[in-house]
Amino acid sequence: MPAVLILGFAFFVILAAIALTPLMLVQRYRIGTARRRARVWSSTVNIVGMAFSSALFVAGAAVASLWVPNALTQTLAAFAGGCVLGLVGLALSHWEPAGRSLHYTPNRWLVLGITLLVTARLAFGFWRSWQGWRGTPDYASWAAAGAAGSLAAGAIVLGHYLTYWLGVHRRLRQHEKTAQGSRA
Repeated sequence: MPAVLILGFAFFVILAAIALTPLMLVQRYRIGTARRRARVWSSTVNIVGMAFSSALFVAGAAVASLWVPNALTQTLAAFAGGCVLGLVGLALSHWEPAGRSLHYTPNRWLVLGITLLVTARLAFGFWRSWQGWRGTPDYASWAAAGAAGSLAAGAIVLGHYLTYWLGVHRRLRQHEKTAQGSRA
């Protein structure tokens, strides 16, 4: 009986996560477009987290390239594209220096585009899972179909956020130097 309860609870948690995905995406967009104060500790934590995630992601793409053609190549190209997108995001962000603090508001259209990219990636993953669950007999082609593109979508997001947080950190340091110089 306890095993049935544990399985039922696990099934409920999975269904709840799937049902709440649209709400999580909307909240991610709202948080992503909010005005924020730039903080050194926050940007440092984000840089370290994104760098670590990016390294693991590229390593995973390298392993996947043993079975999925062009996985590593497409991942690296998309990561570079995401880095360029991060620079565009920095240029389009609204920056507000206020005394010793610096506030920024990311560009709504860029945040929407990245959110839609993540949404499309999740929808594709659900669709491919549904196809696999229906019993597609050729698992090798099922695993390879779209896997490199899905990895590329993730690499765009990681490259964007790594570059964006590096830029926020740099801009904040420049602002702090300027603010200290004007007080002297």
